[in-house]
Amino acid sequence: MKIIVCIKQVPDTETQIKIAPGGAAIVTDDIKWVMNPYDEFGVEEALRIKEKLGGDVTVVGLGPKRVTESIRTALAMGADKGVLINDPALDGSDSLAVSKALAAVIKGLEFDIIFTGQRGIDEDQGLVGACLADLLGIPQVSLAVKVEVAADGKSVKINRPVEGQTLVVEAGLPVLITAQKGLNEPRYASLPGIMKAKKKPLEEKTLKDLGLDPAEFGVAGRRLKIMQITPPPARAAGRIVQGETPQEKAVELARLLHEEAKLI
Repeated sequence: MKIIVCIKQVPDTETQIKIAPGGAAIVTDDIKWVMNPYDEFGVEEALRIKEKLGGDVTVVGLGPKRVTESIRTALAMGADKGVLINDPALDGSDSLAVSKALAAVIKGLEFDIIFTGQRGIDEDQGLVGACLADLLGIPQVSLAVKVEVAADGKSVKINRPVEGQTLVVEAGLPVLITAQKGLNEPRYASLPGIMKAKKKPLEEKTLKDLGLDPAEFGVAGRRLKIMQITPPPARAAGRIVQGETPQEKAVELARLLHEEAKLI
């Protein structure tokens, strides 16, 4: 079974995000970067399928040199090889451009299943999986919480949540699956895995290597443009309800909810 996992590097959820001058980007200095959590589910599921059915797992990432760290994390978990698409012209690319670059790499690889996260936790678009499947001409099933590969290795059943129920979808291979929380519990990389990851192959490719036009990428090539980023409104200070007794406090709370908050 040939499996590809596409990963993205995103700011750690505990990182304090600051808006850059101009209001259309964030300040990237001093940010801790990690593998997108939804992509981790994809890596773990790929490894479980490999352990059950054999084959190999290739991890593909896009971005600056630092993305190598996240690819190495996947290799330490058990993936076999990695590919990094690194080109200055990619900086600021939208989801469609990212999908084009990923597709250009993947078309040169053998694959039965492609995993991506159902969305990136940074821009929260959820577009790359669908765009990539369309560019490759293969079916896509989103929000997988369970994946079962048929014994003959020709099809796959995916469980996905829908309106509080479970929808079971079957698709022939090759297929692209977007991973959702609940699919699995990603493993931690072991020390031996970390040591082995240093020796596993990791290719680096540019847009020129892939035969792509840099003019279609970056901020200038965006079809979907970010106009403005605004922080959430400041939370109002809390109030302490005054009163000598619990009864007095209850009466005052009811008054505040009725007259000021307009909730009752």
